[in-house]
Amino acid sequence: MISEPTTLHADLAIIGAGLSGMSAAVFAVNRGLSTVLMGSGNSMNFASGLMDLMGVWPSSKAWDDPWAGIARVREEIPGHPYATISDDSINQAFTELMAFLKVQGLDYRRSARRNVNIITSLGTIKKSYLVPATVWKGMLAFENLSPSLIVDFSGMKLFSACQITSTLAEQWPGLSSLRLEFPNTSHLEEVYPEHLARALDVPANRKRLADLLLPHLEAQAYVGFPAVLGTMAPGETVSELETLLGRPVFEIPTPPVSVPGIRFHQALVRGLEKHERLHFVPDRVKKVTSLSDKGFSVTAGNDGRRRHIRSRGVLLCTGRFLGRGLIAERAGIREALLGLPVTQPGSRQMWHHSTLFHPKGHAVNRAGILVDSRFRPLIQSSTPYAGQLHAAGSILAHSDWTRLKCGSGVAVATAHAAVEAFEQGL
Repeated sequence: MISEPTTLHADLAIIGAGLSGMSAAVFAVNRGLSTVLMGSGNSMNFASGLMDLMGVWPSSKAWDDPWAGIARVREEIPGHPYATISDDSINQAFTELMAFLKVQGLDYRRSARRNVNIITSLGTIKKSYLVPATVWKGMLAFENLSPSLIVDFSGMKLFSACQITSTLAEQWPGLSSLRLEFPNTSHLEEVYPEHLARALDVPANRKRLADLLLPHLEAQAYVGFPAVLGTMAPGETVSELETLLGRPVFEIPTPPVSVPGIRFHQALVRGLEKHERLHFVPDRVKKVTSLSDKGFSVTAGNDGRRRHIRSRGVLLCTGRFLGRGLIAERAGIREALLGLPVTQPGSRQMWHHSTLFHPKGHAVNRAGILVDSRFRPLIQSSTPYAGQLHAAGSILAHSDWTRLKCGSGVAVATAHAAVEAFEQGL
């Protein structure tokens, strides 16, 4: 990766470094495409580290089989991003991403045909598809109702082992809780997950933690911790703690800032840095100009550090309102860079229902860009803006990902489909 000011030339310019953008960069470099990735991926630190494929549709139906849920969505929401991607392509996208992460030392697990039940920091159960290996054994402990101890730490906010055990008491009677003072933190009023995780990168701190915990272990078959078990090599941390404690160990995802989200982002960056054909420009894109059959001109940065990119294709992974891919104004919603048409309600009054948890959801969450089967943004019902302009991720219309619990799946699968479409168009 490079960041020095220069004019860059590439096959593909990816705008947006969130999950869809970074996944697209992985798929692009795996195919030997010279790639420029633009933007900041800091928002990924707020992710839980869990990756949903399809969780809920309609509002009251939670799917054990995400593929059956996707089939239902294709029938009932024909404009949903999954509608033009086959199950095989979605599966290939996740397989390719998992392989990339594994090379960087970050192991993910899934059950091919079903969502798995994951414990949350509130003591509720969440269905997810692809989960960190450090979380996986918690799913096994819950499925088997194995006697387990949940541990938290003095001064750590938004995570209570007692709350988890109390909430799950009827479902999981063999659960107990314990609060410990993390080694060398007695002088601190508050401790933060990322600081604890960095401390546990040091083997001596793992030994200290195990020594504190061992006197409290009795018949418990598993030990669960908040997701703080190391940053750079969580698998190594878990393995050593299991040896020291003589029991399987698992993590429970915490609210943001999320250590699994940080791990995920860092693993992607580490892997992409090794590719000479990948250049990173950590600046916001200001302008995109189509040069007809000559490709695109992209300008990023400000007057003090302006970057120019010439590329054969562009992939918009700019996200929705938070990522500023979509801008909400009094007159409506607009796409920020190219003025692409945005599918949206007829007026602001139609954006939301009067109740927050309306069973039909809110129309504004379905707003976005319409694309064709090659994920090219449309300026009319069947006319693409440009032959090699593509879009992926949450900027796409009809995904309603927060309600359907499919955000990560849409991000990864559409990035994969868009990169393949771009490559086929060369």
